[in-house]
Amino acid sequence: MFIIANFLNAIAYVLEFSLNIYMYIIIARAILSWVNPDPYNPIVNFLYRATDPVLYRVRRMLPDMGGLDLSPMIVLLIIFFLQKFLVNSVFELANRLKFAVGA
Repeated sequence: MFIIANFLNAIAYVLEFSLNIYMYIIIARAILSWVNPDPYNPIVNFLYRATDPVLYRVRRMLPDMGGLDLSPMIVLLIIFFLQKFLVNSVFELANRLKFAVGA
């Protein structure tokens, strides 16, 4: 049973790391929106390609705010929720599996 617990623990760590990286990518995209970056820059292209699919889906659900884009804030809130609920739940499940075998 400890193998499954370790596997779940590894999944939780990878998920937490991935969510942190994507959070920083969203923040970088939001900061870039304040300036007028070169659209042909490879880093700018990567940030747009990495965030546009998620931000577009959130923008479709939000009402028109007159040029104010709240979609990065909504995505960051979703990431925080996933970190606190999903990742912590997988960590807790892994810990319970480890201690259930030892008890």
